[in-house]
Amino acid sequence: MSYDNNNYFYDYIHHHLCNLQFDLKNFSLVNNNNPINSFWVINIDSLIFSFLLGLTFIVIFRHIIKSHINNCKPNKLQVLVELIVLFIQKNVKDISNKHDTFIYSLSLTLFVWITLMNTMDIIPIDILPYIFNKLFNIPLLRILPSSDINITTSMAISIFFIVLYYYIKNKGLLGFLKELITHPFNNIILFPINIVLELINLLSKPISLSLRLFGNMYASELIFMLITSLVPWWFQWIISVPWAIFHILVIVLQSFIFMILTIVYISTALKE
Repeated sequence: MSYDNNNYFYDYIHHHLCNLQFDLKNFSLVNNNNPINSFWVINIDSLIFSFLLGLTFIVIFRHIIKSHINNCKPNKLQVLVELIVLFIQKNVKDISNKHDTFIYSLSLTLFVWITLMNTMDIIPIDILPYIFNKLFNIPLLRILPSSDINITTSMAISIFFIVLYYYIKNKGLLGFLKELITHPFNNIILFPINIVLELINLLSKPISLSLRLFGNMYASELIFMLITSLVPWWFQWIISVPWAIFHILVIVLQSFIFMILTIVYISTALKE
């Protein structure tokens, strides 16, 4: 591969891995050629697409609920939604002994929302960036929110605080602190070791949730980029179509794993 091809390959991958960023400190868009990582910089495209997909989830399910209340004839979309709801209920009942309506709602939201976000990876990576560049002069656009570590980490941290809430609600603050100190070794000499082990156990939950989803979707997105940049356009569909079909399984599997782990963590917090 020549130097020009190498340079094109690097620029293509770098361009598609950069987010449209906004600097809250200076209240301006970040230079497209110099993306930065800072607490005051947000990825606008990830926030917009995650918000729109969440809104899509709300609108569709609200429409299905209204149709059900009005006794309308069920259509294929309503049947699909009912199958998803029954699927979520079965998994919650099988894992958790406490049938809390919030756990059902949270599990359903996570599964559908993450599935919608992951589905954006099936859209050809150059279509929406090209359209936004031509219509709105936006040179950078990353349409897969779940490949942004900020999105997956924020979701995982939210789940972490929900798990802490259930720990304290079920055991009380003193009971929760006592478990941190006395578990798994009920010996005063080993209390410092217990604290370290339990803190590692708690902190590993949001880390595993965020990195698992981010890593899988980031890798999948990168494979599509490699196919687009290295394979001639007339041969791309032969490789990209089978990978996209296989990727559908990855999309659903990653949202399912995120949901199941959330249910497991909450059910653990609810144990006596």
